[in-house]
Amino acid sequence: MKRIYATLAFTFSLLFVLSACSGSTTPAGVTTAVPETSTPVPLTKVSVTLDWFPWSNHSGLFIAQDKGYYAAEGLDVTIHPPADPASILQTVAAGRDDFGINYQTGVMIARAKGVPVVSIAAIVQHPLNSVMTLKGSGITEPRDLVGKKIGWPGIPDNEPLLDTMLKSQGSSLEEVEMVNVGFDLVAALIGKKVDAIVGAYWVHESISAINQGFPVNIMRMEQHGVPDFYELVLVTTEDKIANDPEQVQKFVRATARGYQDAIADPQAAVQLLKRVRPEVDLAIEMPGVDLLAPLWTASQGGFGWQEEARWVEFAKWMKETGQLTEDADPKAAFDNSFVAALK
Repeated sequence: MKRIYATLAFTFSLLFVLSACSGSTTPAGVTTAVPETSTPVPLTKVSVTLDWFPWSNHSGLFIAQDKGYYAAEGLDVTIHPPADPASILQTVAAGRDDFGINYQTGVMIARAKGVPVVSIAAIVQHPLNSVMTLKGSGITEPRDLVGKKIGWPGIPDNEPLLDTMLKSQGSSLEEVEMVNVGFDLVAALIGKKVDAIVGAYWVHESISAINQGFPVNIMRMEQHGVPDFYELVLVTTEDKIANDPEQVQKFVRATARGYQDAIADPQAAVQLLKRVRPEVDLAIEMPGVDLLAPLWTASQGGFGWQEEARWVEFAKWMKETGQLTEDADPKAAFDNSFVAALK
């Protein structure tokens, strides 16, 4: 009986609600408010290819994604590692990715070959690439490398970088033996297959070596004759800048917000990164991000800012070292307008 009464009560209440919603039962002179319904605006899908596997240097992008900064700009952003690090600029140029992370060197070489990519923000303001030796080796200066075996990953620009460092102290690349060890740089160094390595980041590989019980000496490139350069830059195409500057601006604005959060609290940035990308190694990234975070901000101009003089000087060095065999205007290789609009 209780179920019957409950059913009847429910039926009468439903009839009352239906009649209340009917225009025929509304008293004269009384209007009913119809709630406004808003259709969510669909987000624009955007793809970003990283330069490497996710690590603390990418934390600003993942913060912007996780905290909804991209969504607030109307963007649905996918962040993924590159299928082939050598093809990043090609996938961006072809439109398979809207944005990408690459190197200042790579942008200049690509443009000289007619690939219309443009740097729209500097992510890392100074070189991360470095030369490393074991602490007890006694090798602390470029001149000490003469006659030694140098492990490198086979990336072409590492040779002129090392050569410039050697020449700054009166030596040259011909006086060392280059050994291609691929990306097993730290293993080759601590296994003493080589006496030094080049192509290793002093905010990452150095910590990996220390964590394995092998402290290292670090020779930073810009302190040994190499023009100061932007290690990593955010790129898109000339076509996207010309035809969809609003999307570029939205992406840069949200990305800058993410990096500003990371700069304000680097350790929280790494913890968020670990949550969204569990493969991240906190033993490396927690100490590494404290070294890296100061490099995300230009001394003048804030996050993303790029100096024309540095592009011009670096392009000149690239030409002198044979990396640029064709003319490429360094002033056209970067666009500061999107970062400038953030101020």
